[in-house]
Amino acid sequence: MKFFIDTANLAQIQDAHDLGILDGVTTNPSLMAKEGISGKDNVMKHYKTICDIVGDGDVSAEVIATDFQGMVREGEELAELHPNIVVKIPMIQEGVKALKYFSDKGIRTNCTLVFSAGQALIAAKAGASYVSPFIGRLDDISTDGLDLIEQIRLIYDNYGYETEILAASVRHPMHIIKCAEIGADVMTGPLSAIVALMKHPLTDNGLAQFLADHAKAAK
Repeated sequence: MKFFIDTANLAQIQDAHDLGILDGVTTNPSLMAKEGISGKDNVMKHYKTICDIVGDGDVSAEVIATDFQGMVREGEELAELHPNIVVKIPMIQEGVKALKYFSDKGIRTNCTLVFSAGQALIAAKAGASYVSPFIGRLDDISTDGLDLIEQIRLIYDNYGYETEILAASVRHPMHIIKCAEIGADVMTGPLSAIVALMKHPLTDNGLAQFLADHAKAAK
């Protein structure tokens, strides 16, 4: 499973890269605003910087427009920024048209704001490179987001769709483990959730004991 982080924070992206486990980044206008990035030129420059840090990994950059022509215009501009840009398109009717347009043009896409298996099926038929079911947001409304990942995996495997399942809105390490068990191709979430996978109290206790024993032996 590929590990993406969902942020526009350059320090966190660099930290993930330095760990050697970063496969890509997902961003959106809200995350850009959180980092104080505003204005088209600044946003485009920030995307380029993210791509430079990530290296060979994919970087999802989201369009703002909600009409077909606007999404096409913005998406083509984003795709020209860097070879690793994946154009993020919302799951709406005009967005599906844009997914098909970009697929025919060889421009990779990430269909975002997916909350049902039907939406994921439509996105795959339209040629989306990635589909992003938001499991954490489904959990927030007392619906098991992991069940959706399982449904999508079954449907895609049934028909051989090449669209990758990008589990989004990942909140904690068990989300990551469960997504890996189910067969999500990618997860995206905060760096903290990925780092938490490395932690275990027995590891801490074992290391402390090793160091204590070494200190005794060195006397």
